[in-house]
Amino acid sequence: MIIYGKQIVLFVLDNHSDLIEEVMFSKDIEPKLFSKFSRLKKPIIKLDSKKAQALAHGGNHQGYFLKIKEFAFTTLNEIKKSKFLLILDSLTDMGNIGAIIRTSYALGVDGIVITGIRDVKMEQLVRTSSGSALNMPIAVHFDISDLLNQLKFEQFSLVGADMDGEDIKNFKHNLNKIALIVGSEGNGLHNKVIKKLDHKVSIKMARVFDSLN
Repeated sequence: MIIYGKQIVLFVLDNHSDLIEEVMFSKDIEPKLFSKFSRLKKPIIKLDSKKAQALAHGGNHQGYFLKIKEFAFTTLNEIKKSKFLLILDSLTDMGNIGAIIRTSYALGVDGIVITGIRDVKMEQLVRTSSGSALNMPIAVHFDISDLLNQLKFEQFSLVGADMDGEDIKNFKHNLNKIALIVGSEGNGLHNKVIKKLDHKVSIKMARVFDSLN
Protein backbone atom coordinates (compact mmCIF):
# COMPACT_ATOMS: atom_id res chain seq x y z
CA MET A 1 0.00 0.00 0.00
CA ILE A 2 1.41 3.39 -1.04
CA ILE A 3 0.74 6.55 0.95
CA TYR A 4 2.03 10.01 0.18
CA GLY A 5 2.20 13.55 1.54
CA LYS A 6 4.59 14.93 4.13
CA GLN A 7 2.26 15.05 7.14
CA ILE A 8 0.84 11.55 6.73
CA VAL A 9 4.31 10.11 6.05
CA LEU A 10 5.71 11.72 9.19
CA PHE A 11 2.67 10.53 11.17
CA VAL A 12 3.37 6.94 10.14
CA LEU A 13 7.08 7.36 10.86
CA ASP A 14 6.33 8.54 14.40
CA ASN A 15 3.41 6.25 15.22
CA HIS A 16 3.51 3.16 12.99
CA SER A 17 7.10 2.70 11.88
CA ASP A 18 6.62 -1.08 12.11
CA LEU A 19 4.34 -0.87 9.07
CA ILE A 20 6.95 0.75 6.80
CA GLU A 21 8.45 -1.42 4.05
CA GLU A 22 10.02 1.20 1.76
CA VAL A 23 10.75 4.94 1.93
CA MET A 24 10.57 7.01 -1.26
CA PHE A 25 11.43 10.64 -1.93
CA SER A 26 11.21 12.76 -5.05
CA LYS A 27 13.03 15.69 -3.43
CA ASP A 28 15.97 16.28 -1.14
CA ILE A 29 15.10 16.44 2.55
CA GLU A 30 16.96 17.86 5.49
CA PRO A 31 19.76 15.61 6.83
CA LYS A 32 18.29 15.28 10.32
CA LEU A 33 15.00 13.95 8.96
CA PHE A 34 16.76 11.72 6.43
CA SER A 35 18.76 10.23 9.29
CA LYS A 36 15.54 9.42 11.12
CA PHE A 37 14.29 7.47 8.09
CA SER A 38 17.69 5.79 7.70
CA ARG A 39 17.45 4.33 11.19
CA LEU A 40 14.49 2.26 10.02
CA LYS A 41 16.96 0.18 7.99
CA LYS A 42 14.44 -0.01 5.14
CA PRO A 43 15.13 0.66 1.45
CA ILE A 44 15.20 4.37 0.60
CA ILE A 45 14.43 5.10 -3.05
CA LYS A 46 14.81 8.33 -5.01
CA LEU A 47 11.93 8.87 -7.45
CA ASP A 48 11.90 11.01 -10.55
CA SER A 49 9.03 13.46 -10.92
CA LYS A 50 7.17 11.34 -13.47
CA LYS A 51 7.19 8.25 -11.25
CA ALA A 52 6.17 10.34 -8.23
CA GLN A 53 3.17 11.80 -10.05
CA ALA A 54 2.15 8.32 -11.18
CA LEU A 55 2.31 6.92 -7.63
CA ALA A 56 0.28 9.86 -6.31
CA HIS A 57 -2.21 9.68 -9.21
CA GLY A 58 -1.65 13.40 -9.70
CA GLY A 59 -2.20 14.22 -6.02
CA ASN A 60 -0.12 16.62 -3.92
CA HIS A 61 2.62 14.30 -2.69
CA GLN A 62 5.12 16.99 -1.53
CA GLY A 63 7.92 14.58 -2.42
CA TYR A 64 7.19 12.09 0.39
CA PHE A 65 6.07 8.47 -0.12
CA LEU A 66 5.93 5.29 1.91
CA LYS A 67 5.17 1.72 1.00
CA ILE A 68 3.50 0.23 4.07
CA LYS A 69 2.02 -3.14 4.91
CA GLU A 70 -1.51 -3.82 3.75
CA PHE A 71 -4.15 -2.74 6.25
CA ALA A 72 -5.42 -5.53 8.50
CA PHE A 73 -9.18 -5.22 8.84
CA THR A 74 -10.65 -6.21 12.19
CA THR A 75 -12.90 -9.26 12.24
CA LEU A 76 -16.57 -8.79 12.97
CA ASN A 77 -16.35 -11.06 16.00
CA GLU A 78 -13.60 -8.91 17.46
CA ILE A 79 -15.25 -5.59 16.76
CA LYS A 80 -18.51 -6.75 18.38
CA LYS A 81 -16.68 -6.74 21.73
CA SER A 82 -16.75 -2.92 21.63
CA LYS A 83 -19.18 -0.66 23.46
CA PHE A 84 -19.59 2.12 20.90
CA LEU A 85 -19.60 1.29 17.20
CA LEU A 86 -20.17 3.43 14.13
CA ILE A 87 -21.84 1.71 11.18
CA LEU A 88 -21.56 3.28 7.73
CA ASP A 89 -24.57 2.38 5.60
CA SER A 90 -23.42 2.34 1.95
CA LEU A 91 -21.23 5.44 2.01
CA THR A 92 -19.09 5.46 -1.13
CA ASP A 93 -16.96 8.61 -1.06
CA MET A 94 -13.56 7.73 0.40
CA GLY A 95 -12.96 11.36 1.33
CA ASN A 96 -16.16 11.43 3.40
CA ILE A 97 -15.38 8.10 5.02
CA GLY A 98 -11.87 9.25 5.89
CA ALA A 99 -13.17 12.44 7.49
CA ILE A 100 -15.70 10.40 9.48
CA ILE A 101 -12.97 8.02 10.67
CA ARG A 102 -10.86 10.96 11.83
CA THR A 103 -13.78 12.54 13.70
CA SER A 104 -14.81 9.20 15.20
CA TYR A 105 -11.32 8.53 16.47
CA ALA A 106 -11.17 11.98 18.08
CA LEU A 107 -14.58 11.52 19.74
CA GLY A 108 -13.89 8.09 21.22
CA VAL A 109 -15.67 5.63 18.91
CA ASP A 110 -14.37 2.12 19.59
CA GLY A 111 -14.68 0.73 16.07
CA ILE A 112 -16.20 1.24 12.64
CA VAL A 113 -17.97 -1.17 10.29
CA ILE A 114 -18.16 -0.24 6.61
CA THR A 115 -21.13 -1.81 4.83
CA GLY A 116 -22.60 -1.83 1.34
CA ILE A 117 -19.34 -1.51 -0.64
CA ARG A 118 -16.85 -4.17 -1.62
CA ASP A 119 -13.90 -2.04 -2.73
CA VAL A 120 -12.59 -0.13 0.29
CA LYS A 121 -9.60 1.92 -0.85
CA MET A 122 -7.48 2.00 2.29
CA GLU A 123 -4.75 4.13 0.72
CA GLN A 124 -7.28 6.94 0.39
CA LEU A 125 -8.77 6.35 3.84
CA VAL A 126 -5.37 6.52 5.52
CA ARG A 127 -4.66 9.80 3.77
CA THR A 128 -8.08 11.46 4.19
CA SER A 129 -8.31 10.39 7.83
CA SER A 130 -4.90 12.00 8.54
CA GLY A 131 -3.61 8.57 9.53
CA SER A 132 -6.25 7.86 12.18
CA ALA A 133 -7.54 4.92 10.11
CA LEU A 134 -4.36 3.09 11.19
CA ASN A 135 -5.38 3.56 14.84
CA MET A 136 -9.07 2.69 14.47
CA PRO A 137 -10.42 -0.89 14.38
CA ILE A 138 -12.27 -1.13 11.05
CA ALA A 139 -14.31 -4.06 9.79
CA VAL A 140 -16.07 -4.57 6.46
CA HIS A 141 -19.37 -6.44 6.18
CA PHE A 142 -21.37 -6.01 2.98
CA ASP A 143 -24.84 -7.04 4.24
CA ILE A 144 -26.02 -4.42 6.73
CA SER A 145 -29.25 -6.32 7.56
CA ASP A 146 -27.25 -9.33 8.68
CA LEU A 147 -24.86 -7.07 10.59
CA LEU A 148 -27.66 -5.32 12.49
CA ASN A 149 -29.23 -8.67 13.39
CA GLN A 150 -25.90 -9.79 14.80
CA LEU A 151 -25.51 -6.57 16.78
CA LYS A 152 -29.04 -6.92 18.17
CA PHE A 153 -28.13 -10.42 19.32
CA GLU A 154 -25.07 -8.93 21.06
CA GLN A 155 -27.36 -6.49 22.95
CA PHE A 156 -26.39 -3.38 20.98
CA SER A 157 -28.94 -0.57 20.83
CA LEU A 158 -29.28 0.60 17.23
CA VAL A 159 -29.29 4.38 16.90
CA GLY A 160 -29.72 5.95 13.47
CA ALA A 161 -28.81 9.43 12.25
CA ASP A 162 -31.94 10.65 10.47
CA MET A 163 -33.46 14.04 9.67
CA ASP A 164 -36.65 13.04 11.54
CA GLY A 165 -34.78 11.96 14.67
CA GLU A 166 -34.71 13.47 18.11
CA ASP A 167 -32.33 16.38 18.58
CA ILE A 168 -29.06 14.81 19.71
CA LYS A 169 -28.75 17.56 22.34
CA ASN A 170 -31.88 16.18 24.04
CA PHE A 171 -31.07 12.50 23.62
CA LYS A 172 -30.82 11.10 27.15
CA HIS A 173 -30.01 7.46 27.55
CA ASN A 174 -28.44 4.84 29.76
CA LEU A 175 -27.60 2.50 26.91
CA ASN A 176 -24.77 0.10 27.55
CA LYS A 177 -23.75 -0.80 23.99
CA ILE A 178 -24.48 1.55 21.10
CA ALA A 179 -24.22 1.11 17.35
CA LEU A 180 -24.68 4.49 15.63
CA ILE A 181 -25.68 4.08 11.99
CA VAL A 182 -24.95 6.81 9.45
CA GLY A 183 -26.51 6.71 5.98
CA SER A 184 -25.09 7.36 2.54
CA GLU A 185 -24.33 10.76 1.06
CA GLY A 186 -27.36 10.95 -1.21
CA ASN A 187 -30.04 8.67 0.22
CA GLY A 188 -29.41 8.52 3.95
CA LEU A 189 -30.37 5.33 5.76
CA HIS A 190 -32.02 2.49 3.88
CA ASN A 191 -35.65 1.80 4.85
CA LYS A 192 -34.67 -1.71 5.92
CA VAL A 193 -32.23 -0.12 8.38
CA ILE A 194 -34.74 2.42 9.71
CA LYS A 195 -37.19 -0.39 10.53
CA LYS A 196 -34.60 -2.04 12.78
CA LEU A 197 -33.64 1.08 14.76
CA ASP A 198 -34.24 1.47 18.48
CA HIS A 199 -33.76 5.24 18.34
CA LYS A 200 -33.41 7.99 15.74
CA VAL A 201 -31.33 11.09 16.41
CA SER A 202 -30.47 14.16 14.37
CA ILE A 203 -28.24 17.21 14.38
CA LYS A 204 -30.66 20.10 14.02
CA MET A 205 -29.62 22.60 11.38
CA ALA A 206 -29.31 26.22 12.54
CA ARG A 207 -29.34 27.38 8.90
CA VAL A 208 -30.78 26.02 5.65
CA PHE A 209 -28.02 23.78 4.35
CA ASP A 210 -27.36 20.18 3.40
CA SER A 211 -28.15 18.11 6.45
CA LEU A 212 -25.37 16.48 8.45
CA ASN A 213 -27.76 13.61 9.13
